Formats: sequence, C-alpha cells, structure tokens
Amino acid sequence: MEEWQQTSKAVQKDFIESPGVIEVTTDGTIVNTTEGPREVKLALLAKRALGEGVLPEQWANRPLPRHNACVAFAAVEEKEQFQKRFAFWRYHLRLGATGDISALGDGAAWIWSIILLVFGKVRECLDIYHALEHLSDTGKVLYGEETEAYKKWQEATTLELLSGGFELIEKRLNQLEGESVERPDKAKESLRLLRGYLENNRDRLCYAVRLAEGRVIGSGQVEGACKNLIGKRLKQTWAEWKLERLNRMATICAIRYSEQWKNYWKYAK
Repeated sequence: MEEWQQTSKAVQKDFIESPGVIEVTTDGTIVNTTEGPREVKLALLAKRALGEGVLPEQWANRPLPRHNACVAFAAVEEKEQFQKRFAFWRYHLRLGATGDISALGDGAAWIWSIILLVFGKVRECLDIYHALEHLSDTGKVLYGEETEAYKKWQEATTLELLSGGFELIEKRLNQLEGESVERPDKAKESLRLLRGYLENNRDRLCYAVRLAEGRVIGSGQVEGACKNLIGKRLKQTWAEWKLERLNRMATICAIRYSEQWKNYWKYAK
C-alpha cells in the first residue's frame, strides 16, 4: 500500500488537478509499543476551496468547504526521517509550484522546523484552539473556573486574539503585570508562560486576515485524524505494538483516511 501510494499516478494526478488552496497540517500522538510509549507522527496535505470571509466575532459559526483532495501519511520516526517523507510528498505532489501554502500546527518546535526546512517560508498559523486553551488556562488561574470574571476574560481575550493577534494580548498582559495587585506565584507563572507561548508564535497569529480571506485557522483536521485515524485502531486498551507492525498499520489507516482505499483495491485486483 505504501509503495502504491507513493508511485500511483492517480494519487498524484487527483491531488494536482483538484481545485483549492493547499493546507499542510501535522501532529503527533502517543501509542504503546513493546519498546514503550512512542510518538506516531502524522501529516495531512489537503486542498480546500476558500470559504466565505467573516469578521473575527463570526469565526465560530462559519461554514467551511470540505477538502477536495487529501493525502495522509504517518509513522513512528525521528524528526529527520519524517522530514524526508514530507520532502518526498512536496516534490511528488508538485507543492513547490504554488506560493499559496498554509501550514497549521499546535506550536511544537519540530513541526515548524520541518515546515521551514521542507517548504521554506509559507503562511504559518498557530492552531486557534491551542491558543485559546492557553488563554483559558491562564484565566482559570487568575479568576477561578466558572466565575463571572473568568467568563469575561475568556470572551474578551478570544476576540482580542482573533482581531489583533499578539499585539492586543500583549497590552492586556502588560496592564496585568503593571497592576499593584499582589498575585500568587502560580498566577505570575501562568502569565509568564502565556506571554512566552504567544510571543514565540506571534507571526502565526494572523487570524483576522485568514478569516477575511475565508481560510481555516485551526488544525482540527489533523487533530481529528490523530483520534480517528490513529487512535481508534492503534490505541485500544492494553494494546502494545511492535514498531514494524505499528508503522504498517499506520500506513493502512492513512490510506483509508486519504479516501484512497477503493482506488488501491482496484489496483490490487
């Protein structure tokens, strides 16, 4: 199956000829093996038409077109080996022929390293749900979960992040840190970590522009794939995989997720 996926002219042709802008998403999920827990790295290369442009306050309710083409691949590999897989697919799917490539991820350093080394400078976007999770965690530490103050924090910081990226959040953090209120060490540490996380990704917080253009701002597709592509089959209770078999099964899962299953069996017959 892996050999067919990498050499099939049909897979290549379907992707190249499908309309839409290119989205690159990648993530990792832990699976139990006979050698201990290991990370399965997963990547999706997709093409999707642009949706309707919306304002930041409309982001949660906008409909997005389904992808027109998708190629998935997954394996337990070191970063350098997985990077080679990325490089192969970039060349095989002719992704270098367009400058309109979006890369979305959760902020892990290995993800952005691979994206830069394989694709060069593309439109990087920090997954909005991970960014909001960090904001929410800090709000809970500052105000307590389910309080009115926490709800106001969540609503205000969500809109600030979507509208102005790090710039508006930075102003809020500066204001909080400049107040004369004596905060517990846990609150100070939470504010420090939030600032560091968002500042390290400040060039990836271009949500307002992407929303206006009708682009995705979340890596939910690959997050869902980690759960449904990998998790459902490979993370069953008490299961422990030999690495070789795990990688083979990950290939089968990727073929199914890529909607290439029927095409493979037509070829195999």
